[in-house]
Amino acid sequence: MNKLLLSAVAAFSLFALFGCHNRAEVQTLQPTQAAELKPMQQSYKGLLPCADCEGIETSLFLEKDGTWVMNQRYQGAASPSVFASYGSWARTADKLVLTESDGEKLYFRPKGEALEMLDREGNPIASQLNYTLQPTSDALPATPMAMKGMYKYMADAAIFQDCATGRTFAVTSNAALERGYAAARGKDMQPVLLKIEAHFTLEANPDSGELQKTLVADKSAKFEAGKDCSN
Repeated sequence: MNKLLLSAVAAFSLFALFGCHNRAEVQTLQPTQAAELKPMQQSYKGLLPCADCEGIETSLFLEKDGTWVMNQRYQGAASPSVFASYGSWARTADKLVLTESDGEKLYFRPKGEALEMLDREGNPIASQLNYTLQPTSDALPATPMAMKGMYKYMADAAIFQDCATGRTFAVTSNAALERGYAAARGKDMQPVLLKIEAHFTLEANPDSGELQKTLVADKSAKFEAGKDCSN
């Protein structure tokens, strides 16, 4: 369970905001299967309640590839006060289901053009406090997140297949990562398990020019040869 979840659970314990495993509760659909549903805004922002701080400034970014990133800043809290998390998202007829990288679930529902956070059972929260995120056009946050995936560098380009979502992302040029991969793989050209603190950004695809979600290494990179996502 990452820092975000630990801090968020403490902050939201009075309000029962965060989801849990409950696969029988709803039948989720992949984003590509939800064409009949109204298209959703890709980014949202709002100030959510906090049990022991002034409020949690929350930004949620939904990507077309079925992944999401959430950034939360705890206003008036002692340092560290900023956390980020990510995972995969899916839709039902009336809910947005976010699955975090550790398997925990968060629930929202459309509220006009906005999103309203639901409780851990996926039900509305009976409260006069604000649980709504409004549409915004903010950029992806640069807050580091703990990630694990299979890294490979070849032909002057690196890719990272994320263990949590199964998605593959391009990686910004990083000489230290390339050297680390070369040392870990030896003579083998196979991917190597990488544990790292990183964030996402949007960069132009060198071939098509289209913006694509790209991994940016921040710190704490560790290659583990002979292991994969099951380890």
